[in-house]
Amino acid sequence: MGMSDFYGPRDDQESLEVLQKALDLEINFFDTADMYGPFTNEELLGKFLQGRRSQIIIATKFGNQRSPDGKFLGISGKPEYVQQCCDASLKRLKIDVIDLYYQHRVDNTVPIEDTVGAMAKLVQQGKVRYLGLSEAGPQTIRRAHAVHPITALQTEYSLWSREPEDELFKTTRELGIGFVSYSPLGRGFLTGVFQKLDDLTESDWRRKNPRFTEENFEKNLHLAEFVKKLAAEKKITPAQLALAWVMAQGEDVVPIPGTRKISRLEENVGAVEVKLTEEDLSRLNEAFPKGAAAGLRYPDMSIVNR
Repeated sequence: MGMSDFYGPRDDQESLEVLQKALDLEINFFDTADMYGPFTNEELLGKFLQGRRSQIIIATKFGNQRSPDGKFLGISGKPEYVQQCCDASLKRLKIDVIDLYYQHRVDNTVPIEDTVGAMAKLVQQGKVRYLGLSEAGPQTIRRAHAVHPITALQTEYSLWSREPEDELFKTTRELGIGFVSYSPLGRGFLTGVFQKLDDLTESDWRRKNPRFTEENFEKNLHLAEFVKKLAAEKKITPAQLALAWVMAQGEDVVPIPGTRKISRLEENVGAVEVKLTEEDLSRLNEAFPKGAAAGLRYPDMSIVNR
């Protein structure tokens, strides 16, 4: 996402170099969506995938409607829209089949059975291999899974966003659904690189995020400082500590940290080698109880956990 939208100016050439480095480091799970850009992130991946398709698992999403100029037009889970979006994503990605296709956000005006039924037809058509949901609630997941097996649920999860540990983990584990953690670094906040709001560019979407607003920014700094302190004790970086914590929550939990820099990519990959002790986990759990972060995850929380 960050390569094309929301986090400031883009540099496609640098992003292509980062993607190649990721593949060199044996990262083979790339996550995108039609709304990133909008549309340009899939096109970027489409360029990169040429000659490399067999090496990479591609996940993309539909549901968040945006006009070409970036304006948000709402959420749609209408069956005919599902088909249109899939065909458009395949064209932009320049591939024949999408490995994992998510409904990006649940459309409360359309029964989930109808949306997933349309997604299941894509599987039957050979255009999609596996189905996923993003930011869906437990009951929605169960209803969707009854129509067609749901392979993955993607939801925000990190040290400062631990809500999934309640009912979501229980549901996904009972149904055998993998959990994909987006924003595992707290949108970069847990890395400790931000010390003040002005560290973000004027075009950075995070300026509008409740946890980054001036009053909450200061309150949340102590969380990032704790991660920094413990990471220093273990002689690793804050990002590696935060990612290692997510991966320690179970083999079914897969974080998808985003970056636009090779140096950050290499740093993130280093988290795989980090071993957290029971004492480490205990200290982190104590410092980051559920609800520890000041501010909501989004300005409008009505679009998540439906």
